[in-house]
Amino acid sequence: MQVIEFLKKAGVPYQLSEHPSVFTAQQVAAVEHEPGRFVAKPVLVKADGTFLLCVLPAPGKIDLVKLKQQTGAKSVVLADEKDMSGIFTDCELGAEPPFGKLYNLSTIMDKGLEKDDHILFQAGTHEQAVHMSLADYKKLAEPQILDIAV
Repeated sequence: MQVIEFLKKAGVPYQLSEHPSVFTAQQVAAVEHEPGRFVAKPVLVKADGTFLLCVLPAPGKIDLVKLKQQTGAKSVVLADEKDMSGIFTDCELGAEPPFGKLYNLSTIMDKGLEKDDHILFQAGTHEQAVHMSLADYKKLAEPQILDIAV
């Protein structure tokens, strides 16, 4: 997986865990015995024709109106599965990691994730999760931090 190679090269501490197949961020939280607020849920959107990777806490939903207002975009829509499979070629559909830069995308992180000390996210498969500090995630992902979730 590209994300694991990226983390190894960066030299940041992280833990990789294996679990039964799960298909939602909230299921990742349950199987990893973590509150959903710690699970980073990537959501791919298209803003004025450009893809952006938005990262939210698992229980949150993206607010496209807020995202549009805060980015100044005229049009913001959710990407479809065809778009996702074309961009995240090294991942199982729905198990994308929250690092836009691995896919030449900008990353926008919801401010709701900022209050915690660590995050958890899928590692490109439905059976693996990465645990790491929020500080290291922010250092590597270089996200723009906005209020984009409800």
